[in-house]
Amino acid sequence: MAQEALPDPAAVAEALDQHPMVIAAQARVKSAAADARALAKGPHEFSLTAGVVRRTVDIDGRFTEYDALLTRPVRLPGKASLDREIGRHGLDAAENRAEDARHQAALVLAEAWWDWISAASEARIDEVLIENHQRLVAAVGRREKLGDASRLEADQAEAALATARIGLEQSRGRALRARARLATQFPHLALPVDAPPVPEPDVSFGNWEKYRALILANSHEIGFARAEAARSDSLAARARRERLADPSLGFRVFSERGGMERGGGLVVTIPFGGGHRSALADRAASEASAAAADLRLVEANVAEVAATDIAEAEYRLAAWQRAREALQSQVATLTKMRRGYDLGELDLIDLLAAERLTGEAFRTEALARTEAHRAATRIRIDSHELWLND
Repeated sequence: MAQEALPDPAAVAEALDQHPMVIAAQARVKSAAADARALAKGPHEFSLTAGVVRRTVDIDGRFTEYDALLTRPVRLPGKASLDREIGRHGLDAAENRAEDARHQAALVLAEAWWDWISAASEARIDEVLIENHQRLVAAVGRREKLGDASRLEADQAEAALATARIGLEQSRGRALRARARLATQFPHLALPVDAPPVPEPDVSFGNWEKYRALILANSHEIGFARAEAARSDSLAARARRERLADPSLGFRVFSERGGMERGGGLVVTIPFGGGHRSALADRAASEASAAAADLRLVEANVAEVAATDIAEAEYRLAAWQRAREALQSQVATLTKMRRGYDLGELDLIDLLAAERLTGEAFRTEALARTEAHRAATRIRIDSHELWLND
């Protein structure tokens, strides 16, 4: 499809980078990276327990005694590697979510952009229609002075002009509203004063199967669901391992009876897991099954989006071609009716009806042209051919 009607890709990239949806997702990537580092290090830390006491013995007197214990839990074999896997999958999920946020922001921008372009196109058509009606009012006015037209016909021509002016105000209002929405949502995107004209769509736009494959292959929504499923599998494996609790190793030193008794040694603490750890493992296994089902659902949804995007692009292009043919026929009809009115063979009411139908045909063609571009833009964004660089 023609690129002329779309904003500059560099400007779009900057606007997407500054969108709150993208900024929030990038912050979550940093959070996931920190989580991955924490998981790699593990939750276990050294603990120091110490105490100093004064003891009084009736015969022996007073003694200063102390006791110190330094302990640290130790991850059993296999748990550390699973923790690192969980961190990697979590980071992968966050990165895919960030890319999908950029994708969604690009779709929002495209929708707002084409809303503005569409309304502006209608306003330009209404401006031309007003010019045509102004010429017709002037022509009827001259004929009235010559006695070839009645006052009623002059009033009818002026009423049609007034109606066209109402249409222009409405289309201009829609264009202003669409531009304001676009500027508010993407304040970092520099907008031209006037919306660019919409070129004719490329009817040979696509190898549809190529785009279908690209949409599925480049879907970060699927990437996120796949990473979440892998993370859930690792969490389930980790929960199974956690049924055997980590032991704690420590070193203890003490001094009693004022130093007359001293000692030191190793201390081992082994927790015994029970029903609670078993229930947590079962819960993690169920969540892993749910994540796998979610992945299949997301894959089906993305496949549906690809199919519907392509179907819409095909029928939008076909609809524009039919609208263009209808417009050409209506313009030819209007030309003949204008000639017939000039020759006195047709009434003004017939010419005004033809003018109205021609205006509607121009509007229908402009809308169909814009919608064809909108559908093609959506496919190019979903396939990551436009605005998204992987």
